[in-house]
Amino acid sequence: MTEKREYKDDYPDKTLYIPGPTEVREDVIEEMSQPMFGHRMDRMTDLYTTIVEDTKEFLGTDNEVIILTGSGTEFMESSILNLVDENVLVTTCGSFSERQANVAERLGKTVDTLEYEWGQAVKPEDVRERLEESDTEYDVVTCVMNESSTGVRNPIEEIGDVVAEFEDTYFVVDAVSALGGDLVEIDDHDIDVIFTSVQKAFAMPPGLAVCVVSDDAYERELESDSASWYGGFQRSLDYYDRKGQTHSTPAIPVMLAYRKQMKYMLEEGHEARDERHREMAEYTREWAREHFDMFPEEGYESQTVSCIENTQGIDVAATIDAVSEEYDFVFSNGYGSQLGEQTFRIGHMGEHDLESIKELTDAIEDVADL
Repeated sequence: MTEKREYKDDYPDKTLYIPGPTEVREDVIEEMSQPMFGHRMDRMTDLYTTIVEDTKEFLGTDNEVIILTGSGTEFMESSILNLVDENVLVTTCGSFSERQANVAERLGKTVDTLEYEWGQAVKPEDVRERLEESDTEYDVVTCVMNESSTGVRNPIEEIGDVVAEFEDTYFVVDAVSALGGDLVEIDDHDIDVIFTSVQKAFAMPPGLAVCVVSDDAYERELESDSASWYGGFQRSLDYYDRKGQTHSTPAIPVMLAYRKQMKYMLEEGHEARDERHREMAEYTREWAREHFDMFPEEGYESQTVSCIENTQGIDVAATIDAVSEEYDFVFSNGYGSQLGEQTFRIGHMGEHDLESIKELTDAIEDVADL
């Protein structure tokens, strides 16, 4: 049995370069200390409608936006409940896409997988072949945009174009570790559902999940015999239309932080934010190939999380500890037992810039004697 470990008040501050949570601006954190107010007050309507409509503007979408208290996993689950009557095709190439298959199985759905080795990317032509040749009529195809366990960025735009050709099949995208740091034209590629968590590339405190829902997905749920209560598209969107609020009590302090940070994101602009993340990613890849190698398939590297193959055989855990101790920087080991010491990961997302990423790589070089 796990024993209690008392939380203390003297932890050193560490700069986070992990795949999330990431660094948050001080004034964004300070927004959470405002006096509490009721979730059915006019002030709440002002707050919630602001963050919903600002999010639509930032993402450049005409689709509906839902922001609920929870992690992105909430919409991973509810999108299956809302859209899948029986059959779902889950594309898997890493831990989080495999989690989607596990979630669907636990919900009692019939799950087929299109599987790739970890490090490989999902290919649109393979999705087309499966949909054309399978005797199964799939309600939904799922894909992880950014497989942070392997550092793979899947071509969801091209996959969305393929799925759109199959009229009764919907496309669901997990963009938890990418959206806000990797621009995707949601409406142009017929993505029916795409969701994220705010503690990643949005650079906000954890606690909220964001979901973009197409009209077709909304209508599909209306036809369904069952749907998620908490994460139901109809329940959330109809309540927003009537009241401009969430149907259940939200994490108001985090929404206050969201409002502040989204104003910064709008000020920077989606394209400029995308370019900043691309610059950080390109530098990190060049550095990795100079000293190690990249783990993902070439041409499919993530723009927000670099998964670096430990070709030099350094002690990853010891290096992470030493960089944390000597520089107060925290990066991540490989994901789970499969990649723990074989890879390490650098999160270059949110409010980081090229200079802050160089500070980390310099620290790794010093500690690992590269």
